[in-house]
Amino acid sequence: MGTGGTPAVIDLRPVLLVIGFLLTIMSVGMLIPALVDLGVGHTDWQAFAWSGGLGVFLGLMLVFSNTMGRVSMNVRQAFLLTVATWVVLPAFAAVPFTLADPGLSYTDAFFEAMSGVTTTGSTVMVGLDTQPPGILLWRGILQWLGGLGIIVMALTVLPMLKVGGMQMFKVEAFEAQEKIYSRATQIAAALTIVYGGLTLVWAFALWAAGMPFLEAVVHAMTTIATGGYSTRDASVGYFDSAAIDAIITFGMVAGGIPFLLFLQALRGRPWQLWRDTQVRWYLGVLVAFTVLMAWWLWQMRGFDAFQALRYASFNVVSVMTGTGFATADYNGWGGFPVAALFLLTFVGGCAGSTSCGIKVFRFQILYETAKVQLGRLLQPHAVFIPYFNGRPIQSGVPEAVMGFFFLYLLTVGLLTLALGLLGMDLITALSSAATAVSNVGPGLGPIVGPAGNFSTLPDSAKWLLSLGMLLGRLEIYTVLVLLVPRFWKG
Repeated sequence: MGTGGTPAVIDLRPVLLVIGFLLTIMSVGMLIPALVDLGVGHTDWQAFAWSGGLGVFLGLMLVFSNTMGRVSMNVRQAFLLTVATWVVLPAFAAVPFTLADPGLSYTDAFFEAMSGVTTTGSTVMVGLDTQPPGILLWRGILQWLGGLGIIVMALTVLPMLKVGGMQMFKVEAFEAQEKIYSRATQIAAALTIVYGGLTLVWAFALWAAGMPFLEAVVHAMTTIATGGYSTRDASVGYFDSAAIDAIITFGMVAGGIPFLLFLQALRGRPWQLWRDTQVRWYLGVLVAFTVLMAWWLWQMRGFDAFQALRYASFNVVSVMTGTGFATADYNGWGGFPVAALFLLTFVGGCAGSTSCGIKVFRFQILYETAKVQLGRLLQPHAVFIPYFNGRPIQSGVPEAVMGFFFLYLLTVGLLTLALGLLGMDLITALSSAATAVSNVGPGLGPIVGPAGNFSTLPDSAKWLLSLGMLLGRLEIYTVLVLLVPRFWKG
């Protein structure tokens, strides 16, 4: 409360300062596709140059007009900054899509940019095979930046906000927790090095496997970011290469693992990867569904054993990690694969990764909570304590996780109803809502499935789905708290 009992007004200067920095960095990044298009003689370089210049001007204006001494941020400012960042950056990232060769409407451009920054991978663009290289590279850059931003946010911001149980993942609460790095800036710098290093490794591997250099770079960025933007309408299936499929599969698996564990591996503790129960659950679910799917394709659909394993592993990993690449139209595989992949849409990867969805650790928390409740039914006077990674689960975390589950499913349900009101059929509406909130990319059916895209949906549906992507990427609570009147009253 302010003086005289008046509500404390949120100081927007730290929020605007950080947004200014981020907008400037993203706008400078537009020089990369501009130079690529200029190098091949394509006029789209002007669209990126104008867009980048405008973004740098506005970003620096925000920086200079809100420069402070030592920047500190309270919880309300952190909530506001997190949401504003994921709205403002796509709004400006969309500008080149409207000015460049595709000439998208702003609705389509914003949808494409929001899908990119949130690493969803849903697209309204057609004819990717003939698009200029700058546009293809810009889509990859958006997903790469979005994936890095999600990692940093998940490890430095969301734990502070106590969103849906994320308070468990403060840096000092990780395995071998002697505080790997004490400051957020050091964490971000170290994660950027690891993230960039993995991207370079996968780019080289894809290029060595036969992808053209630019396409290898784009696919490496969108693989490690578990984003799913491809340079081809047929996605990764265009290349029809078992080697490329395998490289991308392992890249998507890596993208779903907590990146702090990669840091620990680099510091001489590789065993921490396997000791983390979340990683074991994550890999166990991937292996189990891959085996089931491969068996189905082999026995029921007539695939040979190698083909069955190749297509099953790629598409199971792609859907569960929320990447959204496709090597085949799995809508034609039968009822079991479609149902299994729809369920995997909600699972996601590990906390602290580029992956999305509900996240594996929340399923672990629910399992431990249910196990404790069953124990209490059998032995009412006994003391049962739920554990995660060998440590007692903090008070309040199970309630936060159950609340998150409820809000997650409610969000998908309400978004499905809203899309149905716009005239969409049930399969398209439900799978579109699920894939948006889970940040996966393709849905089910001929319209938004792996063989289609979102271009034919009405503009109102695209705005609704953009909101769904935002809600899913920011863990729902982060956005909804801004709608509470008390948030603004201090």
